[in-house]
Amino acid sequence: MSAQKEQKMEGLGLEGIGDLSGLLNAPEGTKGGAGPLELALDLIDEDPNQPRTEDNPGFSKASLEELAATIRHRGVKTPISVRENQDEPGRFIINHGARRYRGSRIAEKETIPAFIDNDYNEADQVIENLQRNELTAREIADYIGRELAKGVKKGEIASAIGKSAAFVSQHVTLLDLPEPLAEAFNSGRVNDVTVINELVKAHKKNPDEVVAWLSDDDQELTRGSVKLLREYLDDKRKHEDEERDPNTVDAFTGQTDAEDDNDQEEEGADTSPKKEPKEQDPDKLKKAIVMVKHDERMGRLMLNRRPSADGWAWIKYEDDGHEFEADLGTVELMAVMDGA
Repeated sequence: MSAQKEQKMEGLGLEGIGDLSGLLNAPEGTKGGAGPLELALDLIDEDPNQPRTEDNPGFSKASLEELAATIRHRGVKTPISVRENQDEPGRFIINHGARRYRGSRIAEKETIPAFIDNDYNEADQVIENLQRNELTAREIADYIGRELAKGVKKGEIASAIGKSAAFVSQHVTLLDLPEPLAEAFNSGRVNDVTVINELVKAHKKNPDEVVAWLSDDDQELTRGSVKLLREYLDDKRKHEDEERDPNTVDAFTGQTDAEDDNDQEEEGADTSPKKEPKEQDPDKLKKAIVMVKHDERMGRLMLNRRPSADGWAWIKYEDDGHEFEADLGTVELMAVMDGA
């Protein structure tokens, strides 16, 4: 180094740093040790417990071939994340990046850029894929099912993956579907979790009608079509209850409904004088409506539906009518009104 350069460095107080020119040509990933490594593909294994399954659309042959084509042309631009294999020293397990790994193998690459992150678990994998919408509803439900089997509570699962308790509850429904609904879901005919949950509610009240509706292969399974189905079934049941045909003959008694009603009136005729109706207490509600806020959306408690456990309640959103079960710890009471 020339005397003139040394004098300049001394003036800046940099004389203790030494010659930095070598860093200019240092290979990527070695500056400060913070960059990705180029790991041999043969030293990397996929995680057998990863949330995505083989039937995930991202693992389809066509999807992987498209990815491999871009890797051949441009390489892998986003490094994958791996952790050290504790059972086989010197080998690594993929945290996330299985598609890039498979695409690189198809592209006949020998290495792949990777970061080593040993602080990683299954919940992290679920979060990673949820944020990129790369998990199917079935994969999410299976993960939640595994966590529940370990004794983890729904609220804890929701907190771990950054989702609401309602999100977890909706996916739990997928773990025990009635046979006709399970067939529609597993075949891929319907993948919308909200649609499935609405069909489950309809099936509980009208199983035969829902099965018949699903048997039509041309029937579209959308939120709109299921909403119309439920409204039709509710209206049909209401009219059946209110408008019985008085001339229908009962197969067991041989009487019509009108004759049976008359017999009951004659047998139990009340000859006592009618009581005057009581004056309505202005301090009492005829029909209480409890307004709440959940996930920054207004809704009302469905007081006529039994919750699955203490501390939970059914809620109906005001804006779109969606019904779901929620942890009351996530609900804010807003108002109590008279709905009469």
